[in-house]
Amino acid sequence: MRLISSLLQRSMGEWSKKYANLPDSYIKRCFEQFDWKTPRGKPNYLPRTIGRKRFYFSIHRPWTSQFRRDNLYGHNRKFIHVEPIKNWSFFRGDRVEILVGTDKGKQGIVKEIYQERNWVIVEGLNTKLNVIMKSRNFPGLYMRQELPLLVTTDVQLVDPSDMQGTPIEWRYTEDGKHVRVSVRTGRIIPIPFSSEETKDYKSAKLYVEQPKDTVRDEVLTVTFKPELRTFEMDIMENMGIKEDRVPKKCYWY
Repeated sequence: MRLISSLLQRSMGEWSKKYANLPDSYIKRCFEQFDWKTPRGKPNYLPRTIGRKRFYFSIHRPWTSQFRRDNLYGHNRKFIHVEPIKNWSFFRGDRVEILVGTDKGKQGIVKEIYQERNWVIVEGLNTKLNVIMKSRNFPGLYMRQELPLLVTTDVQLVDPSDMQGTPIEWRYTEDGKHVRVSVRTGRIIPIPFSSEETKDYKSAKLYVEQPKDTVRDEVLTVTFKPELRTFEMDIMENMGIKEDRVPKKCYWY
């Protein structure tokens, strides 16, 4: 099986960035760490960039300062293999059962997705105790932090028909819809509505457009139709000027 290292990934997974609802151009700009770039206005240069092109992914998103700190030059990261998954099967709002650790056998709701590392975080489970603000005169504050779980070995989906964990397969219905099916019972496990939730709205259908939003009708309206002509040709056509001169022969490269 072909394996991909987390150190060799170039971008975020599809479901990892949907909740943030940020433009792809902004996320791409957050990734950029260039030491040298071709100067602008220099057509005699080939477009080249020198800098980091592959990144280390953890629970920190690319637009955070922690992600940039994790990817500073000089940090030696351990080579980690990430198994490629063709059909992502775990979504925010799914009920899953934990298969490893002290919380083995317990069920919880998927809270966050880190598709770059095949991780999910289950709300309130698989936690560790962190101590902050500890000093000689103060015992510190104890806080529980939820740790990620690997979807290939650490968790499995729960069949809503009997509330038991089960492996799943992706199959097609008679209508051609791609659905998750429980291997044990053969019942369909629907994708929860909370998987469509973002930071801006609970559901895309309930979102109220704001004054600065681009209206859907304006996006579909064609305001420019490209043609194989110059600016001068457009002016002559609008003013009714006909070209009667014979152009000199030339060669186009």
